[in-house]
Amino acid sequence: MELIVGLFMQGLQMMLVLLVAPALVGLVRKVHARLLMRRGPSIFQPYRDLLRLTRKEALVAKNASWLFRVAPYLIFSSVWVASALVPTFATGLIFNWLADILAIVALLATARFAMALAGMDVGTSFGGLGSSREMTISSLAEPAMLMIVFTIALVAGTTQLSAIAGFMAHQPVGLRVSLGLALVSLVIVAVAENARIPVDNPATHLELTMIHEAMVLEYSGRHLALIEAAAATKLLLYMSLIICLFFPFGVATAEGALGAQFAGIVIWLVKLSIGALLLAFGETVVAKMRLFRVAEFLGVALVLGLLSMIFLFVLKGL
Repeated sequence: MELIVGLFMQGLQMMLVLLVAPALVGLVRKVHARLLMRRGPSIFQPYRDLLRLTRKEALVAKNASWLFRVAPYLIFSSVWVASALVPTFATGLIFNWLADILAIVALLATARFAMALAGMDVGTSFGGLGSSREMTISSLAEPAMLMIVFTIALVAGTTQLSAIAGFMAHQPVGLRVSLGLALVSLVIVAVAENARIPVDNPATHLELTMIHEAMVLEYSGRHLALIEAAAATKLLLYMSLIICLFFPFGVATAEGALGAQFAGIVIWLVKLSIGALLLAFGETVVAKMRLFRVAEFLGVALVLGLLSMIFLFVLKGL
């Protein structure tokens, strides 16, 4: 019976991240439009878009290889598995031994690599341009992400996400400069990895600015639906990761009562809503930066991640 309950709760988390992700994107768009004094689309519009795309035929270029057809499935599965491993409403689920920060980073790198290869596969100028820019951003974002991982691992003594969430929630961690710097660095990395303003604008298709959209221009139908679903799930993943690492209060445990776990779901949804509001507000007050300044922006994340490790060692030595 305990195994059945554990599998049910793990399956519930896997389905929740998949079902909530489009609503998160819809909420960000709605709040952003309201802040600009516009009515904006419905929160449920991303669901309609995905449903419409799944009903359309997937057109493939004649010179596209098998990689172009396989990439959307690989991207979606990698991002979905990574997001499902991040503790959302409860820690210690049946697959928590797989929920390692380094494993999450590796899965995201796999999805990014597949996206870049698919962008170059057809041989269009836009695909190559977007893939080149994506790899440039990842070369700066991944070192910053590793600095954040090392800082959190040194504080909690592990890279296992459930253990980190439990440590942050129940141990007297206090206010640490290193954790504050790591939080700011992770927010910058999350903005860049999800192609949000000021790094990229997902609402435009301008040649001089687009990064993510340039790699998916050749996709249509169910292939495009998988990529759009993966992008929404990736946004939810980073928000859940920030919540898990820095704001784990209200998270239940797998051994706790079902009522506590469902209360954890409500608290998680509230946190996601707050994150969506902050993201929409930030995109409203900040302008899109020039492409050549993105390196400086991500350089700030790398420096902050490095400083967080230095402060951690200094404070431990005092």
